Amino acid sequence: MPKTRKKIPKAIWALGLVSLFMDVSSELVHALLPALYFTLGMTMVTVGIIEGIAEATAAITKVFSGSIS
Repeated sequence: MPKTRKKIPKAIWALGLVSLFMDVSSELVHALLPALYFTLGMTMVTVGIIEGIAEATAAITKVFSGSIS
């Protein structure tokens, strides 16, 4: 019995590629932010505080959005 494969719609491919490029771009920006901070003259402590606030905000948002959903 031959298996038939359904063709994936073009819209699904487009959404997948957009999602991939958004993830790659956000990871690149996130990885380069400390270099930008250092060129602006910020110390490692300042960068740590900024990153800590960003991580805490993300964690708190996940808790509240999880309870809402």
